[in-house]
Amino acid sequence: MIVYPAIDLRGGRCVRLLRGEFDRETVYGDDPVAVARAWAAAGAQWLHVVDLDGARAGRPMQTALVREICLTAAIPVQVGGGLRDADAVAAVLAAGAARVVVGTVAVRDPALCRILCRTHPGRVAVGLDARAGRVRVAAWTEAEDLDAVTAASRAAGMGAAAVVYTDVERDGTELGPDLAGTRAVARAAGVPVIASGGIGSLDHLRAVAALARDGVAGVIIGRALYTGAVRLADALAVAEAA
Repeated sequence: MIVYPAIDLRGGRCVRLLRGEFDRETVYGDDPVAVARAWAAAGAQWLHVVDLDGARAGRPMQTALVREICLTAAIPVQVGGGLRDADAVAAVLAAGAARVVVGTVAVRDPALCRILCRTHPGRVAVGLDARAGRVRVAAWTEAEDLDAVTAASRAAGMGAAAVVYTDVERDGTELGPDLAGTRAVARAAGVPVIASGGIGSLDHLRAVAALARDGVAGVIIGRALYTGAVRLADALAVAEAA
């Protein structure tokens, strides 16, 4: 299982939101490039970077910073946030991202998502953000009449390399992941699933790691790494034992 330290970008800083709410932000660093370098030096195999400004604007807003992170980290970087057309996806991949995460477009324009996956094989993941099992889009602000499991079941058919499943209600809380929802999404997806939201302890991480047999291949950890509730070295050890 791969552990993805999260770097959420807003206004050029490294932040974390609580439950996806933009007015509940905590700043964890003014130099995201230094943060990326630190996670890589500590042994991270991948990074998960989200352009929060881009997610709200509907187009990438911090591509230059993403490029600098990709160059500096020297490990694969997965990038999401505002990637809603072919040009945006191409620009972020050209900036050095190893993989992009598309959310809104995967739900609202599956035909375009198929084209993106075909154009960039193995480099496009589908991001499914959900509250109470229902999919949210447009920076988590708009609800869709679609459940996460049904959305996940379409991922393989679109050619997605992976699914990133986030329980928005748990994101940033450190209160524990949505194990039942993650399991259901993983069983439906047909491609590897990366779990996100709620990790606050090594026990939470172990519980996610136990879902490997269901198709969960990675986990994103954000606030818990920044607060020190989870040490990256310990998280990597748990993931390696999974």
